[in-house]
Amino acid sequence: MSAHGALEVKTPGELDYLDGFVPSTFDAPHSSLQRSATWIGMGLILVSLAGFGTFVYGFAAGSDTTSPMADEGYLIGWIGLAAALLAFILGGVCVRIGRRNYRAYTKATGRIQ
Repeated sequence: MSAHGALEVKTPGELDYLDGFVPSTFDAPHSSLQRSATWIGMGLILVSLAGFGTFVYGFAAGSDTTSPMADEGYLIGWIGLAAALLAFILGGVCVRIGRRNYRAYTKATGRIQ
């Protein structure tokens, strides 16, 4: 056996970083920041906050019997909750799709950065 250890076989296109080297987050080939799905997902997660706000507003308006919004308040609240959950779930799915290359990189290399 050689004093240099076992021979490593690399496939073409495989990332080959030196031990201890931390690749730049933005320009690495496995970066999630370069994928549109990641940014669209983050935007949808932020949009879900508007739906949660509408949910709170609708139920607050529905509970105030003196408000002219009292009749439709609960309907607005349920619509806000449905919109918030839809945007939040779709955002999570998009972020997961956008980070697919990074998860494959960490699985293949065992690195966490």
